[in-house]
Amino acid sequence: MPDRSAASGLLVLWDVDFTLVNAMGVGRHLYRTAFAGLFGRELPAVAESADMAGRTDRAIALDVLALAGVPEPRTQVAAFEAALARLAPSVRSMVAASAKALPGARDALAALAAVPGVVQSVLTGNVRQVAQAKLEPLGLGEHLDFEVGAYGNEHEIRAELVHLARARAAAAYGVDFGGEATVLVGDTPLDVAAAVATGARAVGVATGQFALSDIEAARPTAALADLTSTAEVVTSVLGSGSGRTSPTGYSPASSDGYQPRPA
Repeated sequence: MPDRSAASGLLVLWDVDFTLVNAMGVGRHLYRTAFAGLFGRELPAVAESADMAGRTDRAIALDVLALAGVPEPRTQVAAFEAALARLAPSVRSMVAASAKALPGARDALAALAAVPGVVQSVLTGNVRQVAQAKLEPLGLGEHLDFEVGAYGNEHEIRAELVHLARARAAAAYGVDFGGEATVLVGDTPLDVAAAVATGARAVGVATGQFALSDIEAARPTAALADLTSTAEVVTSVLGSGSGRTSPTGYSPASSDGYQPRPA
């Protein structure tokens, strides 16, 4: 658990899939397993065509259930989300064996954790248990306060999750994270749109299915090809004139992240 006594006003909310991790199909496996358990039949192929990029599990599940021919899917979505949460621990070994942390993700999380006053959590389309199952086996959960994150079963609209995360972080840390004191990092235009709609800053990364030009068209505060330059990530997240200092031993001028400074 990150130190809650040290926050001074910057909340960084990370997307999970294709921003921090490539879960290699774990999400779709969970959807198939949850559906089979609830409805006693295989998830139809047509239901797997539901768009997932940047969307919440609530919105995706509604589409999946409708495409699968489930009557009144809105009455079934809570049970489906509960099934995903219940099944999440079962995929941790699958994640450890086949999923991959995206290049630079661990260094970016560690670098920002070393900046005084920064709180990091997730704003993700996944339910919380699934998010943790995708991140923790890969060593990506150490610097994230999952208690103050916002999750895909809590609202269909991603922007609404920003309000939830801010309120939770404010209650936990006693700090107002309104406006540009919140930064969203994500790989889709919907991640950027959620930040814009709530007055937050957005750092878009072209690490998923969208090209850098697509990310830039959504008008984020900053757009990066990936997370491999720790210095660029830190600078983009902190923003100019933030008044925050980089961690000891970290050189923002370097494109390679942590490098010891000469003694």
